[in-house]
Amino acid sequence: MYTGIIVYQSILSNAMSNTQGSIRHINVTRYVTPLREGGSLPAIVEGDDGLLYVLKFKGAGQGPKALIADLIGGEMARTLGLRIPEIVFAHLDEAFGRTEGDQEIQDLLKASTGLNLALLYIPGTFTFDPAVKHLDAKTASQIVWLDMLLLNVDRTARNTNMLLRNDELWLIDHGASLYFHHSWAGWEDKAKQPFSQIKDHVLLARATQLAEVDREFRGLLTRERIREIVSLVPDEWLIENSAFRSPEEQRQAYIKFIELRLEYLKNFVNSIRDERE
Repeated sequence: MYTGIIVYQSILSNAMSNTQGSIRHINVTRYVTPLREGGSLPAIVEGDDGLLYVLKFKGAGQGPKALIADLIGGEMARTLGLRIPEIVFAHLDEAFGRTEGDQEIQDLLKASTGLNLALLYIPGTFTFDPAVKHLDAKTASQIVWLDMLLLNVDRTARNTNMLLRNDELWLIDHGASLYFHHSWAGWEDKAKQPFSQIKDHVLLARATQLAEVDREFRGLLTRERIREIVSLVPDEWLIENSAFRSPEEQRQAYIKFIELRLEYLKNFVNSIRDERE
């Protein structure tokens, strides 16, 4: 038992330090339990490496686009030095759900055969509560800056998508980010527009160092790194209901959106500063 804890601690450490690494592949070997939160019905599963993961299903309501947003958003956060559980590609065999008694779960498993996304399960965590745990201004500003860039609508007091473990803050679930890609209509214009939902961000009141964070993060989120992250998105997640002629063309659109968003982000940072003053 003690050896297992040491191994898990080592994996968590590697997940934080490997900001430029590739994404591992695992095979799902056991469905442990559903996490009945929201409409996506993620689940805790076991991989063929013996570790537990929180699996995000491509057959869930938002489809592969939620997985794309989770992958891009999570790896961007890791690049910026924020804590993100290790992200892996999780393969689900077509025979996996045949013995599942719950019809809803069985349908979800059947619809998710193939490549899915999973995050390493971190034991001993609990949901971040801003009324109990007060973050420092820099950390709050870093998270608000990232969510402004990604158009992340899902970091509110009702659902913070942040976990605490031994006083360490971990970010999870960026699947609601980049919401423009559900239709792609006017996506270039959306890259240049303020993110009005930022007013509901759970950390906005504490984010008093956005200008400093903006200068720091621009040096980390380089053009090359953006391309590396977007290149991780598998072809099979890009061809469903696509408005583009090829997966590579769609990847280029993601890259262009993020680069445009970065160009205009400083204006939004200044606007928040002016409103606060």
